[in-house]
Amino acid sequence: MRTAPATLHDAVSRARRSFADEGIASPDVDAVELAAFALGTDTDDVRRRMVLRDPADAGFLDTYGDLVEERLGRVPLQHLTGRAHFRRLTLAVGPGVFVPRPETEVVAGLAIEAARAVGDAPLVVDLCTGSGAIALALKDEVPGAAVHAVELSDLAHGWAVANRERTGLDVDVRLGDATVAFDDLEGTVDVVVSNPPYIPDGAVPLDPEVRDHDPEVALYGRSADGLAVPLAVAARAAVLLRPGGVLVMEHADSQGESLPRGLRATGAWAEVVDHRDLSGRPRATVARRR
Repeated sequence: MRTAPATLHDAVSRARRSFADEGIASPDVDAVELAAFALGTDTDDVRRRMVLRDPADAGFLDTYGDLVEERLGRVPLQHLTGRAHFRRLTLAVGPGVFVPRPETEVVAGLAIEAARAVGDAPLVVDLCTGSGAIALALKDEVPGAAVHAVELSDLAHGWAVANRERTGLDVDVRLGDATVAFDDLEGTVDVVVSNPPYIPDGAVPLDPEVRDHDPEVALYGRSADGLAVPLAVAARAAVLLRPGGVLVMEHADSQGESLPRGLRATGAWAEVVDHRDLSGRPRATVARRR
């Protein structure tokens, strides 16, 4: 019988090794984040206590052990803690909403740059907002922006509204179809940003966290190449944007050539440039409305 960990350092180190053995991509981050959640503190405090070899009491070990077992079962970390960190924000997430990914922070950053380039009061629209991550990050980092967001799923819309209330950021969050939304804003928008569903039909995500827990409506692009939804959303963006306005759209790493090509073929876009994420993979296309 294995001896129970005597210190917080021992407990977290054991969880880290178990996560690594099971192929979880970020074993250290997950082990520390779960410990912080179980203790009701933050990750910096956990790491400090680990260095000091603080003892691990029975109550913590029971709670932490249950969380670790669920994570080993590939329940998403964010579903266990109920929170996801995105740029400067901590958002509420859970079943029914797509968990924002670190690579999407790069997409948000491109949209923030485009909004700042407009001036003091840019008009920004987030199509397919999900948890509200991009829209709320924009309002947080460009306070003068008027930010509007739309989400098709009523469950995800609920999470976005909850995150607006949680953060206190003034974002207009609507329930509806991104391909027909915001008829009151047509031809006036400075920046449209979108992380639409883009996985090709028939492609099954390798990560169980995505395959088994993220809602299908947020994943699949409804065509063999995955671009039917993105191009339909881009067509709506072209209607919403003023001439010279900017589109920022996330895509799969396999679509770094096909999405820009599809946008150019419409004749609506100029200066179509693709951008890579922090891992060097194609991640987002930026285009300017003619």
